Amino acid sequence: MKRGVCFISSTGGHLSQIRQLLSVFNKEDACLITEGNQTSSKNSMRTYYLQQQDRKKITFPIVVLLNIFLSMYFYFKIKPKVIISTGAGAVIPFCFIGKVFGSKIIFIESFAKINSPTITGRIIYKIADSFYIQWEELREYYPNSIYKGTIY
Repeated sequence: MKRGVCFISSTGGHLSQIRQLLSVFNKEDACLITEGNQTSSKNSMRTYYLQQQDRKKITFPIVVLLNIFLSMYFYFKIKPKVIISTGAGAVIPFCFIGKVFGSKIIFIESFAKINSPTITGRIIYKIADSFYIQWEELREYYPNSIYKGTIY
């Protein structure tokens, strides 16, 4: 049985954006997945950690493969009804797994991207049940998106 909401994001600004939304949800019915590092360790709800991904490192393919397996493990442990994400790359496998197994995918394109889409946004746009943009300028890239303003 599917239950609850799973927030997922990489660290840095993406995690900062997700944290703007966490207080709205019941901590008993929600969890967070992010990359494990010093900036991601202070969370107010149940948290699971992926490996930090860096496309410039030679170990990137190995880390991506590990994160795919971790995403599968976390997905079946959590069984979320809804997945909410702000990106970036490490969230892609989890969102695809969720889509295949019936979770609703809600994606919020990055606040930092005003005039061009993110790589993750372009990928997840194709599978998202709801896709939000924080800047009207992005409507050119995401014609079926929803604009409600910024989350800050």
